Amino acid sequence: MPGTSTPSASSRTRRPRPGRTRRVLAVIALATAVVTAVLAFALGRGTAGTAAPATVSTPEAQEPANPELLALARRDADDPLALGSPDAPVVLIEYSDFQCPFCGRFARETKPDLVRDYVDKGILRIEWRNFPVFGAESDQAARAGWAAGQQNRFWQFHDEAYAEPRRRNAGDFSEDNLLAMARKAGVEDLARFEKDMASEAAHQAVTRDSEEGYGIGVTSTPAFLINGRPVLGAQPTDVFTGIIDEAAEQAR
Repeated sequence: MPGTSTPSASSRTRRPRPGRTRRVLAVIALATAVVTAVLAFALGRGTAGTAAPATVSTPEAQEPANPELLALARRDADDPLALGSPDAPVVLIEYSDFQCPFCGRFARETKPDLVRDYVDKGILRIEWRNFPVFGAESDQAARAGWAAGQQNRFWQFHDEAYAEPRRRNAGDFSEDNLLAMARKAGVEDLARFEKDMASEAAHQAVTRDSEEGYGIGVTSTPAFLINGRPVLGAQPTDVFTGIIDEAAEQAR
């Protein structure tokens, strides 16, 4: 997922790693390929320059979610990088990079609707996973987000980082700019923020998220699991709402 973005709804990584759950995800994607092509055609989303079809299937064809992928939901009530109740029936896990333009599209165009219609109503929980793949500035931004979270300002930092399209690896996520984003996000103790951003704890937290994503075969950002079902790319909002509605119904 290097360098130059291509006209798809996700940005591709360079270094997928093997693993048992990665193979599970690959099988799921392969098994649903035909159905997703039909879904894309029905939604009118299959033309060049629009969002690529999500890796999901229709309710009739949907197999039960894989328990290994379901188990990745942490449901930690003290997780500052999560939104919504730990007991919500549906958990959306998002693997993202702050330098990914498609992640920014999801943050600006889809997440606000999901928060209003599902998170605030106790139906959905969103759990963020740092998945920096574009180099040093991506890693630095991931650690900055984690540091903001230590002062309970992660989502404010998230919204500031994605507030507008930014240049990749051109200094937009330099330490000075990250500090300015933290200030705008309401992080009060900026000295602590800088210390936390440079800490081993930040490095370990980002590494944990990244290894989790690589372990299940994530090869692009943004990538999502909705109650264990993969969705790839910044899909239209109605793709997400359809899957969430189905998952919530099944959870009942």
